[in-house]
Amino acid sequence: MGPLAGPPAPPSYDALVSALINDVAAEPGQPDVLLVLDDYHLISSDSLQASVRFLLDHRPPQLRVVLASRSDPPLGLARYRGRGELGEVRAADLRFNLDEAAELLRQVLADLDLSVAAALAERTEGWAVGLQLAALSLRTQPDVTRFVAAFTGSHRYVLDYLTEEVLGRQRQDLRNFLLETSVLERLSGSLCNAVTGRDDSQDLLDEVDRSGLFVVQLDDVRGWWRYHHLFADLLRTRLEQDPVHARRLHRNAAGWYERQGLPDDAIRHALAAGSRWPAWPGCSARSTTATQPATDLRRLHGARA
Repeated sequence: MGPLAGPPAPPSYDALVSALINDVAAEPGQPDVLLVLDDYHLISSDSLQASVRFLLDHRPPQLRVVLASRSDPPLGLARYRGRGELGEVRAADLRFNLDEAAELLRQVLADLDLSVAAALAERTEGWAVGLQLAALSLRTQPDVTRFVAAFTGSHRYVLDYLTEEVLGRQRQDLRNFLLETSVLERLSGSLCNAVTGRDDSQDLLDEVDRSGLFVVQLDDVRGWWRYHHLFADLLRTRLEQDPVHARRLHRNAAGWYERQGLPDDAIRHALAAGSRWPAWPGCSARSTTATQPATDLRRLHGARA
């Protein structure tokens, strides 16, 4: 069955937007008008995007526009940010702190120990939906401590949500990229190229970041990211369905780290690939003493291609 019949979309929304601007501007003494555009990430029409840009550029002072979106809209946000006309509420601002997480979870278990709430807040990284899914499961758990220890992105509620709402909505090449790079604890363009065999990983990482696909920026120059813990769990669970491919990806990662002079990470990926230490080429003469993660990250920044 095809889509329901209806009026065709207009070639331009400028007339509608102009009428809105004029109506609001005609009553300057009235209270501020709040226009909320929800689920803005679903808009794909270039003409509609152009009309919204026109609205933002010509709106009267008493018109406030709120965009609710899972990704950054293509509206030239940097320009409004630079003029002090943009207020932003990002994922980091929406994360639940310990007190908020405990309050939510105690709506299910009133006597929930604070240490349990702290563990779930850390595991979900304050993600409200993750905490809500954990709360739903807590109702039927005879052993709360054991449940918390096992709560990951492969939990059925979390897996279903992230698969349907996040992973399943991506185009196939981006989905493959997410799955293949899930073997990594940290992501950069050069490293992801080496692991996947692509040459456009930096562009894809920028796209993933703009789209809000459960990545956390590790620096201020868009050089390094990591996946949200629960999202990484989901991706790795899916990737493990093809263990031969997963081992090949780990081998590629081991080779990149070995070339950058980072034996600890090279060894970890080589072992995950099934290579026996010290048989991995080029590493047998090196020590494997643990290094500070922050030191590794600084070295990786310096090694970025």
